[in-house]
Parts: sequence; structure tokens; C-alpha cells
Amino acid sequence: MNQSCPFDLIVITGPTATGKTRLTALLADYYDGEIISADSRQVYREMNIGSGKDIEEYIVNGKKIPYHLIDIRDVGYEYNVFEFQNDFLDAYEIINKKNKQAMLVGGTGFYIESALCGNRIIEVPKNQKLRKEVENLSYPELINMLDSLTSLHNTTDTSDYERLVRAIEIEKHKAEYKELIGNFPEFTYIIFAIHFERQILRKRITQRLNKRLEEGMIKEVEDLLQSGIKPGQLKYYGLEYRFLTEYLTGEINYEKMVSMLKTVIHQFAKRQMTWFRRMEKQGYKIHWIDGTKSEREKIDEIINTIGKTKIKQKTK
Repeated sequence: MNQSCPFDLIVITGPTATGKTRLTALLADYYDGEIISADSRQVYREMNIGSGKDIEEYIVNGKKIPYHLIDIRDVGYEYNVFEFQNDFLDAYEIINKKNKQAMLVGGTGFYIESALCGNRIIEVPKNQKLRKEVENLSYPELINMLDSLTSLHNTTDTSDYERLVRAIEIEKHKAEYKELIGNFPEFTYIIFAIHFERQILRKRITQRLNKRLEEGMIKEVEDLLQSGIKPGQLKYYGLEYRFLTEYLTGEINYEKMVSMLKTVIHQFAKRQMTWFRRMEKQGYKIHWIDGTKSEREKIDEIINTIGKTKIKQKTK
């Protein structure tokens, strides 16, 4: 028998390689829920291993938990947080109309926050004048510029120059046009995040990378390149897709590719944690779950916390 939840939305987040998807699927089975993905790369078709879709993890007790915002765009497209927010609200409405429990899972902090902030994000056109002005700035200078505009920036892959410039472009536009588009629905939510000590997480990241390489991640990227996707388009997606593309185009050798991937994914996980800590400082209550606990212990802790939590956070 499925249980009811007093919150409109249950959010499960945390750094990469912490087991968010499976835990959310198990909770969705308990609460008769449907899952909305908050992952900036799982929206793309044919990007399966590198983006960590792990679709088999959505199967619980012989049934597939319904999910949303996975495989909704073709590779080569540049999906953004404006589109994610609209797609999230559409998926949330669909789930709500079914009287199902909405669940949001992912590690893209910018996407998570856009779903909870209570404000519509405006669509921002490319600003060629701004891009010309910043083209000679160093990476630290760009980071400082972004930090001067906002305390929030997309940590999906801040080692990518184009993404950093785009974040500045968005914040500049928002400062000039302080408009909201439409009404944002009010709903209650509760946030859980899975946490591992740094050394344990580093080991998990390395093990997962090795597993994905064994499962055919290189061939996945090779097939995308052979299908006509340009190397620059794949590099845009960062992390695995950037360095695997550099390996396949002969820019780096295999050993360097693996070494660099381990380093940048570890750095990415650290930036994700920085994002979540920043959210807490801004007033978002995050219930941290010890990742070393068993699945059963994690589920019981979340269920108990949901039952005991009286003050409900709402979109503003």
C-alpha cells in the first residue's frame, strides 16, 4: 500500500556518484510517485553512459517508475535553465493532475534551485557586445565578474569558458530587465541530500568512471562523432564528453584522458557541495543523509523525517 506525503515535492540531491537515482526510485515506489530529473545532460538522447542515466535503476519491484525530462532533446542542442524551469513546471503539473507524488532528483544545483525559487526565469538572448568585451578576460576575472553579479552561478561545469560567459550574460540581462514571466505555482517541498566523506566519494567516483569505461562510454562518444555531431558540440557538455572527445580526436592520450577525468569529476563534486552549502546559507533547509547507510536505513530516515517535519518550505 502506497503512503501519502504531506509535501507536494520531495527533492533528492547531492554530489555526483552518491546513489541519488536509485534512492529516489525506491521512495517513489513507497509514495506512489513519479520522478522529474534535474540533470543538465540526461535531457539528451543518445547520451546514456556518460550522463549516467542508469534507466534500470528506475525499476522497483518489477515495475518501472515513471520519469520525466530524460531524453527530451537531441545531442547538439544547448538546453538551458530557462527551458528546464518551464519543463519542470509542466511535468510537475502532469504529475499533480494524476494525484501522484512529485519527486525531483539530480545534482545540477542551478536546476534544483530554479524549481524551488518561486520566480520565473527570463529567456536571455546572446549578447555579442558583452562577449566581445570579456573575450580577453582570464578565468579568475570571469569568476569575479560573475560573483559580483550574483551569489548563484551554474556549477554544472565551471571549467568550461562558454558556460561561464553564458552565466555572466544571463545575470547581466536579469539586472537590466527585472521582469517576471507569468505566475509561479506555490507548492511545499522538502530537500534531502546524500553525503559521503571526501575520500569515500573520491573512491566511488573513480570506481564509477572505470565501470562506465568498461561498459562502452568511449564507443558512445565515438558513435556520436560518427553520426555527425561536431567535436565542439560534444565538448560543450563538459566532463566525460569533453575529455573523451579530446581523446578520440587525438588531442590527448588514453592515460591522460582517464587522469584528467578523475581530477575534473572530483573537482565537480566539490563545486556541487559548495553550491548546496550556499543554498543553505540562503535559507533552504537541506536534510543530509549519510551515504554509508544501507538503502533501507536511508529510506527509513527520510520517511521519519518527512513525518516529523512540521515547518514546510514553500516556493516564494
